[in-house]
Amino acid sequence: MRHVPDSERRARLVRRHAIAPDHRVGDAVAATRAMVVLHATEPHSVHLSVAARVDGVTVADVDTALYEDRSLVKQLAMRRTLFVFPRDLLPAAWGSASARVAETERKKIGRDVVVGGLATDGEAWLGERRTEVLALLESEGALGAQAIRERLPALDAKVSASPASAKWGTPLPVAPRVLTWLGARGEIVRGVNGGHWRISRPRWTPMAAWLGEVPEPTTEADGYAELVGRWLARFGPGTETDLAWWLGGTKGAVRRALADLDAVEVSLDGGGTGWVLPDDVDPADPEPASAALLPTLDPTTMGWKERDFYLHPDDVRHLVDSAGNAGTTAWWDGRVVGCWVQDDDGRVQVVLRSDPGRTARAALDREAARLTAWLDGQVIGNIYKSQLMKGAVLP
Repeated sequence: MRHVPDSERRARLVRRHAIAPDHRVGDAVAATRAMVVLHATEPHSVHLSVAARVDGVTVADVDTALYEDRSLVKQLAMRRTLFVFPRDLLPAAWGSASARVAETERKKIGRDVVVGGLATDGEAWLGERRTEVLALLESEGALGAQAIRERLPALDAKVSASPASAKWGTPLPVAPRVLTWLGARGEIVRGVNGGHWRISRPRWTPMAAWLGEVPEPTTEADGYAELVGRWLARFGPGTETDLAWWLGGTKGAVRRALADLDAVEVSLDGGGTGWVLPDDVDPADPEPASAALLPTLDPTTMGWKERDFYLHPDDVRHLVDSAGNAGTTAWWDGRVVGCWVQDDDGRVQVVLRSDPGRTARAALDREAARLTAWLDGQVIGNIYKSQLMKGAVLP
């Protein structure tokens, strides 16, 4: 069995994820393919993840790919997370990870509308709302969530998942959950954004109207194999634990996909077992040290469950929350060495966990100047702020 040391894993990461200046790619679609998908929970992360990997790209370039060319499409999928997908990968998601999310959401909504007193038959209620939403969007075109609620009174309601619970007893609007479910099913899509690139105000649109022609979903097995294959090509080697976490699926689904792909076992530092594609067994060349600044929830930082080979265990609580969500990150030589923040004037400043040396500091300062120029005075607000971003001093 071939051994892949951590140093080689970091070299693969730097090259394949296009985060080194010498390996940047040409456009937003290429940047997305380099990562399989881009995280879109925080809307600005999409543009910043692309900007980290493409020289000269503009906000307008990314918006063109998203909303005009529609070569990139937002889709709820793995771990009930919103991602930007290359258009050709959507059928695989619809048949596997998105279908899993949609089924979970269907059961939860059907249960909660009964518990909350909106209906006696949750399945029937949800089916009626689906029919109404699809008919409305078919007749009126793209609409925001508020406009949909105004036109469909049955959706303008709140339910509580657990009325007796102090934590979960607060009634919450049901409309966003129904729209999310329909989006996971691939029947509607977050279309043109009603706000600027740093906020999310999507106009929900029928998928057929958005794409023109909607391909059929793959089978579940084929969908998972496609997703796992693309992940291994960009993130491999990775463990079963990494893959099950990234997919938001079961280890059974992961093992079947690995078998379908004829994936090859390799040993990892620390004694673990990883997997690579059968044509990716040969050693990767070393990479010269380089710097990168990545946004909150960037897919490089978020790509693995087991992160010790690029994120020191002592640094995790400073840079990642308890759910595994990472804030901004500063990278040197394939490792996370800190984060970045902005001052009131929008200047990007690197905050280090420890001193990586003069050469690294100079390279990180160049990346900070590059990002400052790209942002052009716009200050980014983050939902997922790490302790280091907040300036917290932890014991």
